[in-house]
Amino acid sequence: MGEGASGRNSGFAIDLPHNVGSSLEELDGSHRFMRLARAGIAHLQTQVETHGIDCDWKRSGKYHAAASQKGTREVLEPFAKEMDALGEPYHWVVKEDLAKKLGTAHFDAAVFTPGCILMNPAALTRGLARALPENVTLYEHSPVTSVTYQNGVTLDTVAGQVYAPQMILAVNGFAPHFGFFQQSLLTMAAHASLTRPLTDAEHSAIGEIEDFGLTPANAFAGITMRYTQDRRVLIRQNIHFSPGMRVSDAHREKRRREHQRLFKARFPALPHVDIEHTWTGFICLANNGSPGFGRVSATVHTAVCQNAVGVTKGTIGGLLAADMASGIDNDMIADMESLGQPDKLPPRPLLDMGVRAKFAWELFKSRHEA
Repeated sequence: MGEGASGRNSGFAIDLPHNVGSSLEELDGSHRFMRLARAGIAHLQTQVETHGIDCDWKRSGKYHAAASQKGTREVLEPFAKEMDALGEPYHWVVKEDLAKKLGTAHFDAAVFTPGCILMNPAALTRGLARALPENVTLYEHSPVTSVTYQNGVTLDTVAGQVYAPQMILAVNGFAPHFGFFQQSLLTMAAHASLTRPLTDAEHSAIGEIEDFGLTPANAFAGITMRYTQDRRVLIRQNIHFSPGMRVSDAHREKRRREHQRLFKARFPALPHVDIEHTWTGFICLANNGSPGFGRVSATVHTAVCQNAVGVTKGTIGGLLAADMASGIDNDMIADMESLGQPDKLPPRPLLDMGVRAKFAWELFKSRHEA
């Protein structure tokens, strides 16, 4: 338990949209997004408290940070204006004050918002699995080899079959293998690393900072970073198109070396701290940012494609799909449906060339945030 994508994220339950617009329609969409995200967070918090799940759950907020003055002007200042328009609390942290909070002088400025939850995602996933009610049977390491949609749904595995009148499909980028959202989903590999725990002396060397979470002004060039409650530094950097959802050990080792370089550049006061773990997780995106949610056949409901906000959107998407399948009236179903559906993508190999060209351009134009 906890070894899949749900346990491999960076441990952010984010309550705000990554990108919001200035029109009234876009602002209304942002309010719907926040209602959904916060409902997902509230559900998870109830589970954590009710079942005593030990996963370092903490409402720590997060820093949305830029490494350059250009990033501050082009990303953070518009973001702060949108927070004003949405009536959301935030405050600026800049230069020396920011360095004291983060233990590194790498960043120019950050907008701090208080609603984000930080946690250990693998521990949360394991805890939720252990807390399942008695009428739920959990099967692991049981890959589905085929599916039949006749008189319900029959799933074939190596170990046997599972039959149900209805199915809620929550497999993200694997949804096309089950016959849904064909040529609509983008799967990306995201790489992260975690240092060993810092000693007392090393913790003092960076100012005895508190645990924090940081998201970059530009997700292509910058890094997502955390300082955990057990004094580890997490770095997530390098997202690339991975339609086959396979990454070699050699590629992962290359990412580990790059993460080590990035860590040392940001924390020169910690020259003897090395990366202890490096892993890959897969993110499912839609070109238009919409989720793959709703009733897609007489027997199947879906909650896929979380667009890199899986902890919150995945949680609420699954809950609402279950309500929809059970005939429960929930007004947030309309909020989720209002976010639209993933649009169609060009065929491969045109898609591959287009995605990689866009990534290369994003990296080039945002190189000041590296």
